[in-house]
Amino acid sequence: MITNIDHVALSVTDLEKSIAFYQDIIGFEVVRVLECGPEMRLGDVNGMPGSTARIAHLTLGNNMLELFEYQTPKGKSISSDHKQADKGLIHFGFTSTDARSDYKRLKGHGVRFLSDPIEFRPGVWIFYFYGPDGEVCELRES
Repeated sequence: MITNIDHVALSVTDLEKSIAFYQDIIGFEVVRVLECGPEMRLGDVNGMPGSTARIAHLTLGNNMLELFEYQTPKGKSISSDHKQADKGLIHFGFTSTDARSDYKRLKGHGVRFLSDPIEFRPGVWIFYFYGPDGEVCELRES
């Protein structure tokens, strides 16, 4: 029986840049960084024989974010015309006690946004923003 979502994983261009973003700006804690060579059999798991990556595990509350910087093979970037209506994973969400203050704080760090905070339903404030590789994140206060 499946009981929980364990983590969300992102493939990133620059592991240090993504760690800095998610740790210093969002508030994650770095648990570990792994060098995953061919001997660790990553390619047997992900269907890309011989693949290698640097992997970071970060936690926020009870949740984990796993960041992969692949050395082999190199991946494609998110398309610049990618829309929330496109198929597949479109965003992942964070909760906030004060979305409008967090919006201002993120803006001060140069974060790019898809929207300003809006009151989606009475008392529920939401906005979307971009991570370092163009991944879309949601911040919600309710």
